[in-house]
Amino acid sequence: MKISRKTFFKGLAAGTLGLPLLLRACADSPSSPAPSAKSNNGQSPTYTWKMTTTWPPNFPIMGEACQLFADMVAKMSAGRLQIRVYGGGELAPPLEAFEVVHSGAVEMASSASYYWAGKIIAAPLFSSVPFGMNAQQLMSWIITGGGQELWDEMYKPHNIKPLLGGNTGVQMGGWFNRPIETLADLKGLKMRIPGLGGKVLEKAGGSPVLLAGSELYTGLERGIIDAAEWIGPYHDTLMGFHEIARYYYTPGWQETGTALEYIINLEAYNRLPEDLQAILHAAAAQSYIWSLARMEAANAQAFAELKQKGVVVKNFPPPVLRQLRAYSEQVLTELTAKDEFAARVYESYQKFRRPMVDYSAISEKMYYTALQ
Repeated sequence: MKISRKTFFKGLAAGTLGLPLLLRACADSPSSPAPSAKSNNGQSPTYTWKMTTTWPPNFPIMGEACQLFADMVAKMSAGRLQIRVYGGGELAPPLEAFEVVHSGAVEMASSASYYWAGKIIAAPLFSSVPFGMNAQQLMSWIITGGGQELWDEMYKPHNIKPLLGGNTGVQMGGWFNRPIETLADLKGLKMRIPGLGGKVLEKAGGSPVLLAGSELYTGLERGIIDAAEWIGPYHDTLMGFHEIARYYYTPGWQETGTALEYIINLEAYNRLPEDLQAILHAAAAQSYIWSLARMEAANAQAFAELKQKGVVVKNFPPPVLRQLRAYSEQVLTELTAKDEFAARVYESYQKFRRPMVDYSAISEKMYYTALQ
């Protein structure tokens, strides 16, 4: 999907304009979830849901995956479950998605769990951990290693059911206007970097800055920030970072395979018959496959185009990565010390990850090494 930067930024900015719509939606909704099913002359009832997202309207890949999900649910249910997708700001402000799903004002949302770190300490562990598992490893933990059960347990007190719905793959390390040759180059660095990665940067003496997506280009251009990480080559090119930043760094140690989620109001989910619940799970699984596949293909093409434009791609020096990893372990130790449930989740995460690291060292790593 090709869109102009003007349209892209317009979509990003739209994420800040949703409060009046949210208030109106809440005014039209009961204070607690009510059945959304309609009688169909004695036939199986039909359900009409709304999905809000943390992504701007029509956001490439992430937003497209939401519409794909809704279309699949409608087809597989023969129209018995219809889901209308709203971009961030159209029905609710992007970062209000958790609250409107919790309350039942909206039946479901598309998001990433690290957005809810301020509400639930353990939430980021289900999206991305610095120097953590990649997309297939994280998926394996959630599906087969007990991750889904812990995820359900975490969200249940908030009246929410989570489903794995996508993944960005390994992201890039970010755009910088000065080279990073030693750890000292990170001291005082003002960088847009969210979540646990931002806390790691703080340990290194940097200053994480939270800017809305629509402000990143001008922030980097005007020196408000010295560096920014976004997603990967495809989305970064749409943002135009290659026009204003000199160095593009790899690897994306801060987000090694960021999982995306569908969060569903638990009462609305439980009201569905079992076959419609199963359809939601199947459509979410397909959404995961499609979004990761599309992300990989789009990033590869965009990276080839960036190289043709002369973008300087640099590796973070190994000593810098080693120290950032040490800081990451400190951040995770401090996080799990604050919360018993977060400690349980991270113990499960690490127990599953250790054999994955050993196996990948003699499988994927050896294969990629052989290609060099």
